Amino acid sequence: MAAVLACGPHAALSYRCAAALHEIRATARANIDVTIPGRSPRKHAGIDVHRSTTLTSEDVTKVHGIPCTTVARTLLDLAQVINGRPLERALDQAEILGLLDLNTLLDQIERNKARPAAKRLQAVLDQHYIGSTPTWSELEEVFLAACRRAGLPMPEVNALIDPHDSDPTAIRVDFVWREQRVIVETDGHQTHSTPRAFEEDRLRDQRLAVAGWVVIRITWRQLTQRPSEVTDRIAQLLSRQRAAGGF
Repeated sequence: MAAVLACGPHAALSYRCAAALHEIRATARANIDVTIPGRSPRKHAGIDVHRSTTLTSEDVTKVHGIPCTTVARTLLDLAQVINGRPLERALDQAEILGLLDLNTLLDQIERNKARPAAKRLQAVLDQHYIGSTPTWSELEEVFLAACRRAGLPMPEVNALIDPHDSDPTAIRVDFVWREQRVIVETDGHQTHSTPRAFEEDRLRDQRLAVAGWVVIRITWRQLTQRPSEVTDRIAQLLSRQRAAGGF
């Protein structure tokens, strides 16, 4: 709030800081991003002042009482400083939180055609199904990137599987290819090394195996040191399952 107030009455928190305020994307930057309409010469220590001739009152809202750019405008501005998978994740998170309005996003692109950010954002919208690949950990992100590099068909991410057994609880899995009935779990040491997690993982695997699913688990070391071996095995497994099951 102090940074916004220091920049004048029409200033708004923006870019990475607005994304963090909307809970779309975290930031660890020390400087605060603030956008000012027009071409103001204002400068402040610790504040990255962005100047915009297209920012209107409709592009500004308040979150926790702090003036900040709307979700649509924030995503456009984010596309100026991030691209590719990070931008996809920001869009996914906005969709998951119920904050994304595609029409307002397209309006931002239309009104800011001259900005490289508009072209980047449109390219991601053309290629990415929003909300389809939310991930919860860096390990999952690395795995998804490895799948893309290897040309594997993209799996569902953090999906629910119902084994249709005596336990009514559905199982959330990291990655799944439903057609081939293949599941990949990325086992980070922090979340899978406790005795409780060890037991729960085995129980989940047993339920899924009985229901006809193939579950394989990969570690950070395997994925970062020998990624091609991991993806080669998955490719072979997907091919074998398709051939064996007639899926």
